[in-house]
Amino acid sequence: MPPALGPLLAARPAALLLAALFACGAAGAKSAPLRVGEAALEPIPFSALTGFAGDDLAAALATFRATCAAQAGPVLAEAAPDAPRQDLSAPCAAAAGVPPEGATAFFEQNFSAYRVLRPNRDAAAEREAGFLTGYFEPELFGSPVRTPDFTVPALARPDDLVSLEPGETRPGLDPALRAARRDGDAFLPYPDRAAIEDGALGPRARPLLWLRDAVDLLVLQVQGSGRVRLPDGRSVRLAYDGRNGRPYTSVARLIVTGGHLPLEGLTLDRWTGWLRDNPGFARDLIRRNASYIFFRIDDGIPEGAGPRGGAGVPLTAGRSLAVDATLWRYGLPFWLDGTLPEPEGGRTPLRRLVVAQDTGSAILGPARGDLYLGTGAKAGATAGLLRDPTRFVVLLPKQNPAGVAR
Repeated sequence: MPPALGPLLAARPAALLLAALFACGAAGAKSAPLRVGEAALEPIPFSALTGFAGDDLAAALATFRATCAAQAGPVLAEAAPDAPRQDLSAPCAAAAGVPPEGATAFFEQNFSAYRVLRPNRDAAAEREAGFLTGYFEPELFGSPVRTPDFTVPALARPDDLVSLEPGETRPGLDPALRAARRDGDAFLPYPDRAAIEDGALGPRARPLLWLRDAVDLLVLQVQGSGRVRLPDGRSVRLAYDGRNGRPYTSVARLIVTGGHLPLEGLTLDRWTGWLRDNPGFARDLIRRNASYIFFRIDDGIPEGAGPRGGAGVPLTAGRSLAVDATLWRYGLPFWLDGTLPEPEGGRTPLRRLVVAQDTGSAILGPARGDLYLGTGAKAGATAGLLRDPTRFVVLLPKQNPAGVAR
């Protein structure tokens, strides 16, 4: 539903697809370098990816294969003449019969690796470094009815909400807004968070469940989904079902920039605890995040599977990546080279093949990702600390991969 500090992800719109156009020079001339957004793509051999051969590529293959059934549409940047081809139909067909032990050969035969560089940066390290954060599925407590202990509603999608894809607009509506309110034949800006909390939806505000407080609702909306434990012991999954299209503002960042807490060691428990200890500040800071997420109850995912991402398939802990869906197609593999924080302190190397399966309103740019880390407090602790200048390598489908019929 993801945000720049820890698990600050919100809003997950539908997947989008870049078109295939290549710039060709005169005979004997080199092709123009591929570009995605502000980034240049530099070819790199698989042998140069430290740790690639030792990764669990069978797990990455299973995650990739799960995404192949997802539908994808055109993207905002599809007309860029130097954009790379992202059509995954051939690799998806080839993946169907690959055994786990054939995962390494599959990726090397069907994809070419490209380092995602930011050429407008001065220092070499900055040109190679992207930015990786983490998100997770929280476990909260709630009630199907309002009680003195559960007073804040998680709302269902209103029937007048019109979601807009990147690049899609409505007459008279600010192009920066990603949703609208249908009013007869007209489209109006959807109310912001403060207005919704003050009753702007009227009877269209339909609570699905009631949560303890506004902080729990914020956490649920930042992550985009969550499990809610009810008083009778049942667990219900709330899944993302649209947003009001207003710009997202990180409440954790507001806490840091306001001088209330330091960025160093900022965890989910710490900043949410600060909000609960300072209710006067909390209400104002939360309402400054104009973005508001709506939910639905999702009973269609097997126990133990992750929530559905933007690609429409359950996420895999440690293998599913949220990306800027206006630039990258769901299903693309990415090699990450960075570090993971340990909740007890210190960091461990992160060298892993992941798959684009999700997006978020704060995940912007070609070298920006949000790694899904699983369900519960342990995943949340790691996600809250993950802010790493990770190097990104995208695996783009080969035009005529060996062994694949054309």
